[in-house]
Amino acid sequence: MMALDASIRHQLVVLARRGRARNTEFTRDRPTDWRPEQVRNPDGVLDTHFTDASAWELIASKLEDEHPVEIVELRKPPGAKAYVMKIDIEPGRPPLYVKLQLGSGQIIGRSFHYSKRQN
Repeated sequence: MMALDASIRHQLVVLARRGRARNTEFTRDRPTDWRPEQVRNPDGVLDTHFTDASAWELIASKLEDEHPVEIVELRKPPGAKAYVMKIDIEPGRPPLYVKLQLGSGQIIGRSFHYSKRQN
């Protein structure tokens, strides 16, 4: 597994915290599975589930905390890179699966949901 370059990690953090730089729009060429509202937020005081904003804040925080990131090659668009984190957020539940892609001046949220695989 390749290590995530510090400059890429920093760029992901900065863009994740910049509301206008975040994109989760589904397109045929760039499918997304972005479901923060279906993931329980164990730290949520008022919200029992993640909101879009709290999902991005979790992502930025985990990246800052040097959470492991796997670099994968996407099928759509072919050859593009994505950055994957599997985050244990609550005992007894599958890990959270997060997949991000960098665009031109933006961060693209490709996945935010419970992992379908146990690993």
